[in-house]
Amino acid sequence: METTVKIYGLPRSRTMRCLWMAEEIGVPYDNVKTDFNKGESRTPEFLRLNPNGHVPALEDGDVKLFESLAINLYLARKYGPQLWPRTVEDEGRTYQWTVWAMTELEDPVVTALVHRKFLPDAQRDTKRADKAAEEAQQPLGILDAALAGRPFLLGEDFTVADLNLASVALWAAMADIDLSARPDLKAWLGRCTARPAFGRVQRLM
Repeated sequence: METTVKIYGLPRSRTMRCLWMAEEIGVPYDNVKTDFNKGESRTPEFLRLNPNGHVPALEDGDVKLFESLAINLYLARKYGPQLWPRTVEDEGRTYQWTVWAMTELEDPVVTALVHRKFLPDAQRDTKRADKAAEEAQQPLGILDAALAGRPFLLGEDFTVADLNLASVALWAAMADIDLSARPDLKAWLGRCTARPAFGRVQRLM
């Protein structure tokens, strides 16, 4: 019997990262629409999947996981050998960049995005958005330098490391953060978002 994983959340959220991974690796999945704005991630049923009350969450048989980038590591490791690093050293780099995306890049990028695009005009803080955009330049510079002379983070091939990091970095462009001084990053992000799997997820949004 073919396995169908369940991915809870809406495509217009961090759930997009996991849907992108599922499309890349071709695992059958069911996107269980869960709208956190309507309190659907706070029901007793959902809290059994993710006690934090956030989306996304994953259900794969008896396995239940939360945290979008961890879910992606699991999906790639189990179902997507073509996206999994081929050496222990590159596994370490994959974990490194995945954790780095959350600890160094996501906060300033998301802050700028929220205050420039998502919040109603009356609730936006222009100074806070500009400060976050400025703070984002340091990690974006680190990423740009890491991509110099290579098409993808681990070398010639697109992997889960690229998907995880690109799913965070693409918010920089959405937040109108200046990437003009980051040519290698811009080219890499273009390669990642030109992938057919990413296009299929975009059509879900």
